[in-house]
Amino acid sequence: MTKKITISSIKKAKGVRPLVMITAYDALFARLLEPNSDMILVGDSLNMSFAGKNDTLSATLEQMLYHTNAVCNGAKNSFVICDMPFGTYTSKEEALKNCIRVFQETSADCVKIEGGVDKAEIIAHLVSNGIAVCGHIGLLPQSVRSEGGYKVKGKTEEERIQLIKDAQAVEAAGAFCMVIEGVKAEVASEVTACVNIPVIGIGAGSGVDGQVLVFSDMLGLFEEFTPKFVKKYLDGSALVKEAIKNYADEVISREFPQEIHTY
Repeated sequence: MTKKITISSIKKAKGVRPLVMITAYDALFARLLEPNSDMILVGDSLNMSFAGKNDTLSATLEQMLYHTNAVCNGAKNSFVICDMPFGTYTSKEEALKNCIRVFQETSADCVKIEGGVDKAEIIAHLVSNGIAVCGHIGLLPQSVRSEGGYKVKGKTEEERIQLIKDAQAVEAAGAFCMVIEGVKAEVASEVTACVNIPVIGIGAGSGVDGQVLVFSDMLGLFEEFTPKFVKKYLDGSALVKEAIKNYADEVISREFPQEIHTY
């Protein structure tokens, strides 16, 4: 991207072109992703992808601040979203205090909040105090323990109606876009049509306004499991292992370093 992505350009993309969002956690990959990313999400999934945890709940605000700064340093023109971690927005006051820290201590363009109708009041409070918010409805990773696992939403009429209510509440509260995760494709399409802000899908079919994937999933670097919604665009783990083996073999055989690598 040669021009800084803004909230205005993101909102104008609805109905015009699909938006590209990728989750990343450091400057190195942020720099690689930036040329083809409208938005980079600094996700609390980092503790699953890189810390070996079973869910996202252990991510802390300090971790998110550190990784958001790293991504901002690597991607100057992408729109950077900081995922607010579990327990940091349980009330309007606490949410504002923690989101102010994000805005003061990083160059993040907005924060992401999980929840629909139940979080609308908090989103509205943040927006009224100058905090840009991306919503997140559907399957909520931070609710995995209370729900007893990762469960696809939109399977029943009751869930369909609730998802529409959630999306409309998030929009009415002032969010400029939202993520919809783990939702039946036809329901996600209906939700997208019911709001005037972009809806970015992950495991929600193609009838939305854009897509988001975690970079380590799409590059085939994360081996523990592969969700159904992930397409691997590279067999990264195999390539990395092969490269490391080649390096190790050359070290052992003294083929590396050669004269060209020697001072």
